[in-house]
Amino acid sequence: MTSADTSPPAFEASPAEPRRWTLRRLLPPIAVGLALLSAFLTFVVLTGLTPISPTHNVVVTFLLINATAVFLLVVIIAREVWKVVQARRRGRAAARLHVQIVSLFSVIAVIPAVLVSIVANVTLDRGLDRLFSGPTREVIQNSLIVANAYLHEHAQLIRGDILGMANDIAHARPLYDQDRGTFRSLLTASAASRNLPGAMIIDKDRNVLESAQTGIRQDFTTPAADFLKNVDETEPQIAVFIEANYVAAVIRLRAFDDTFLYVARLLDPRVVAQLRQTQASVAEYADLESRRLGVQVAFALMFTVIALTVLMSSVLIGLNFANWLVTPIRRLMGAANAVSTGDLHVRVPVIQSEGDLAHLGETFNKMTQELRTQRDELVSASDVIDSRRRFIEAVLSSASAGIIGVDGANSIGILNRSAEKLIGHSESETLGHPLHEIIPELDEMMQTVREGSQRLVQGQINIARGGQERVLSVRISAEQTSQSRDSYIITLDDITELVSAQRTSAWADVARRIAHEIKNPLTPIQLSAERIKRKFGKVIVADKAIFEQCTDTIVRQVDDIRRMVDEFSKFARMPKPVIEGEDVADTVRQAVFLMRVGHPDVDIEAEIKEEPMRARFDRRLISQALTNIIKNATEAIEAVPAEELGKGRIEVIAAREGEDIVIDVIDNGIGLPTVSRSRLLEPYVTTREKGTGLGLAIVGRVLEDHGGRIELNDASDIRPGARGAWMRLRFAISGQKPDAANAEPKAAQSNEIKTVAVSGN
Repeated sequence: MTSADTSPPAFEASPAEPRRWTLRRLLPPIAVGLALLSAFLTFVVLTGLTPISPTHNVVVTFLLINATAVFLLVVIIAREVWKVVQARRRGRAAARLHVQIVSLFSVIAVIPAVLVSIVANVTLDRGLDRLFSGPTREVIQNSLIVANAYLHEHAQLIRGDILGMANDIAHARPLYDQDRGTFRSLLTASAASRNLPGAMIIDKDRNVLESAQTGIRQDFTTPAADFLKNVDETEPQIAVFIEANYVAAVIRLRAFDDTFLYVARLLDPRVVAQLRQTQASVAEYADLESRRLGVQVAFALMFTVIALTVLMSSVLIGLNFANWLVTPIRRLMGAANAVSTGDLHVRVPVIQSEGDLAHLGETFNKMTQELRTQRDELVSASDVIDSRRRFIEAVLSSASAGIIGVDGANSIGILNRSAEKLIGHSESETLGHPLHEIIPELDEMMQTVREGSQRLVQGQINIARGGQERVLSVRISAEQTSQSRDSYIITLDDITELVSAQRTSAWADVARRIAHEIKNPLTPIQLSAERIKRKFGKVIVADKAIFEQCTDTIVRQVDDIRRMVDEFSKFARMPKPVIEGEDVADTVRQAVFLMRVGHPDVDIEAEIKEEPMRARFDRRLISQALTNIIKNATEAIEAVPAEELGKGRIEVIAAREGEDIVIDVIDNGIGLPTVSRSRLLEPYVTTREKGTGLGLAIVGRVLEDHGGRIELNDASDIRPGARGAWMRLRFAISGQKPDAANAEPKAAQSNEIKTVAVSGN
């Protein structure tokens, strides 16, 4: 195996250096950490697991902190999503996979969060409904009723006691005025008998006039002066002092002036404590019930913020995980795209922290190394094959003979330029097509070589392409291939000119013999007929008109035979052209003028594309050739029926085309036959009754001597829908045939080509 090319790589997916923790890379994990921390602190504060009481201000503060964290996460997520969308729009590698992974992580994060949020809100709502339901409210109210009943009971007891004491004190008014000591003892005994630790007589200014000595040391707060103004003698005013743990009553005394009895009784401390707690619970319950909607909204909002924080954190983690997962895949896809364009020098950076994806990158690099090595070997082998192919193509293209390769399925596999010219089809139109569709004339010979035991078959075919009929010498050789069917090499040689030259030479020899054998007796025949007419013309009286008609016919026919013999002589002894520098335009113009004078009933127009049009040619021979063509055109016009002809018209157009002079003669006569049209150029082939068949043959000989040819076409080819013929006279500006010196090397190359084994495959 050859060594791989070590040229520098044209593609590098991404640098294989360690990642640098920049601020942009650190911001997402920091934001996620802060958001999760704020959500955790909010949870523990709301659940009372910390010394911080979840007051309104505390809740609002944590709510704002969580909202800020969520906003920061949303901004970061929006930036990451925008980058993903931009990558997708730009058609970046693995962009679709990136979107799918991000969508998957988002769905996985969103669905549980939404479900938990719904369940939590429903649970909270159901819990509050149960808390504020009828049974719970009745329990709270009943506990308050029991406590109030206890107080009411003590209030009723102290009411009876104060009424009895007030009545006793009213009867003891004289004692109050006479003996204060005895009165005080009476007051003390009355309070003690009624279990009242506090009893005192006060005036309207809250001054204590007398007080029972019960032995219990406790300060009892006297009523305010404004309160005392509303106290009467019949109904005492009772007050419960839960904080001081006693119940008190005050009544105006009869027989006293603005004097009041104020008594107090202590309550059971345990009952008072329960009473306080019950009242606080009832108040808290009432306050909570009044703030039920606010509590629900606050908890729902706080839970939503925490859920959003966790959700956004999950989405951001998913985005970063997707980036981590897609980055090596994107490098691989980028490298694969580079390989698809033919760049096998690409290498994927391998980062060991990526795990299995790093192993995949190593495998990819090994694969590209092997592919590069194999490609180098294939390129080297292809260069050798290509050099051989170019050599064979150069040999085939320089061969004058046409070479066609046909495979066992009868499809054309190869052909050279000479074959393209001979069959009238380009290489793109023939390769891969069946041979019988391109050259049906070879069907018989191909059948012979397939069915026979001979490996080589030779013959001739006539092929018509582009209005020209060519004679080809065909040689078909069969080659045994590795497949079950043979392939064939077909060699085509254009022998049209050779056959034409042979025919022309044969006809020239015949013409010389005819001219020699016929021309000698023509003069005696003509002289004898004229002499008979002169000698016996005056003697013969009967049938004299018939006699003169017969003698005139003999003389006229002899003249026709002499003219035909002269044409034979001209064809047999074609003069060698005298090449000189002449003006084609002037030659054409004069020939047209002469024919226009001779045929005034036909419009003959000349169009000269360039004046002067200098070239080297024999003026007499070219003028004669053009005159013959125009003469044939006038005869073709005369052959058209008068009712169809209209006005006869002939156009003569002279122009320069590359290294050739081209003269077109277009008429509106009867036109040329479509069958065996090329044979009109052969001697003694004519479509007219009185024609000798030598006119076009002579024109063809003249043009061949000037390195050109005559082309027979229909007028409709250049004038769509027109009737008539289009004759094109073409000869070289130099007036000479192509250099014959190059023919011998080409013929030698052609002989060598035939020995080269060319497969149709």
